[in-house]
Amino acid sequence: MRLAVEHAVIRLGGRTILDGVSLAVGPGEFVGLVGPNGAGKTTLLRLLAGLITPDAGRVTIDGRPLDGVTRDERARRLAAFFQNAGIGWPMRVREIVALGRLPHRRAFAAESTADHVAIARAMAVTEVAELAERIEPTLSSGERMRVLLARALCVEAEMLLADEPITALDPAHQLDAMALLRRVSHDGAGVIAVLHDLTLAARYCDRLVVLDRGRIVADGAPATALADDLLHAVFGVTAERGTHADGGAYVLPWARSQQASGKTRP
Repeated sequence: MRLAVEHAVIRLGGRTILDGVSLAVGPGEFVGLVGPNGAGKTTLLRLLAGLITPDAGRVTIDGRPLDGVTRDERARRLAAFFQNAGIGWPMRVREIVALGRLPHRRAFAAESTADHVAIARAMAVTEVAELAERIEPTLSSGERMRVLLARALCVEAEMLLADEPITALDPAHQLDAMALLRRVSHDGAGVIAVLHDLTLAARYCDRLVVLDRGRIVADGAPATALADDLLHAVFGVTAERGTHADGGAYVLPWARSQQASGKTRP
């Protein structure tokens, strides 16, 4: 599946949030959307999910306009979760995760064997099986994030859209979540995630798309997309770089750029 946005413009409250954005993601890619606060990352993800309509441009699935794809097909092929998404009412964790199977079932139909397997697998890989009987309001923010991720994985969609999937997670679960998303992509699905941790984004993503003030300013391999001049110009930081003993390269934001120190971005 190829999900693309072409020359998209989004205006909200008289302000341009996305300005001529074009992006295409295919199967097996793990793409990180990074950029400073207010750059348009979550807006772009919402556009790709079909939750908002562009003022100009279009979103396509395999070349077909997204707004021409039926809701049922879209629900099966695209899975998304957003960190501020509401559950709606108190539900048990297993019931929340099982919602991810609704696109595969007829109305009021009982869960199939395939549903049971998908639910159990999603809960296992996100380590929420032990929370199965807990009610959503009793969950911590990190537990809730993992439950929402499990629900999205349960869809077994061709494309997974994730808004800040490691926010509120402790370091161990951040590593687990990033490794899981990379595994999902290597298994053939496309993954697009909004991320703020540049170190983990550079380590796990195949490709980084950098947004600044509603425009894409870099799109490529992490080492290229997070070049020193871009880190300074877009994020106002300098970075330390190195190679781990396992051969993996890393980038670590280290300090505010001298010119940026004490200043506020316009």
